Amino acid sequence: MPTFHAETLLSELQQDVNNLRAAADRYLASQPHDLLLQPPAPGKWSAIQCLEHLNGYGRFYLPAFDEAFRKFLSRKRPVPEQFRSGWLGNYFTQTMLPKDDGSLKMKMSAPKNHNPTPRLDAAQTLDEFQAQQEWMLSLLQAAKKIDIGGIRLPTTLSKLVALKAGDTFRFLIAHAQRHMLQAIRSVEMARGADVAAVNLQYLSETAR
Repeated sequence: MPTFHAETLLSELQQDVNNLRAAADRYLASQPHDLLLQPPAPGKWSAIQCLEHLNGYGRFYLPAFDEAFRKFLSRKRPVPEQFRSGWLGNYFTQTMLPKDDGSLKMKMSAPKNHNPTPRLDAAQTLDEFQAQQEWMLSLLQAAKKIDIGGIRLPTTLSKLVALKAGDTFRFLIAHAQRHMLQAIRSVEMARGADVAAVNLQYLSETAR
């Protein structure tokens, strides 16, 4: 499994989150709300549904990080310089990450309890998404004083399936990158725009 310098990894993930925030502002927030709420085809998610899907995960994981970090800091444990990914966390991350050309390595269906309703408030959903990204940035900064390999967080799959904190960060941000690209495509398809050109522009802006 890959091994990372922990602080470098966390800084790179912070940049990824800043890219997500910038993409939401550039490609989504500037669009009319009725367009953001319009599915590109029957049975497909609108851009706002993509963000609400991510918000649902954030409501579960962000408080879990807060609680785990408070417990760690109260015990004053040492913080290793290196983080070694677990096999399951690395697998989840790699299956979520879009390829360099924007295509997906694996198509998957969302669990029923994370299928967003089409009846959403676009402004409220966008605001919550950006607020969650701010929270994520603060957690990534706090994590530089945390053993992200020694702490494990339960997943939405089951309390019995837990990932290292570092892998949970990697998975959540890869998941957000996947669905941000989906949200942008949804808008561009609804507008009848050149989806491929926008994909390339977005991917070039977010490449490390």
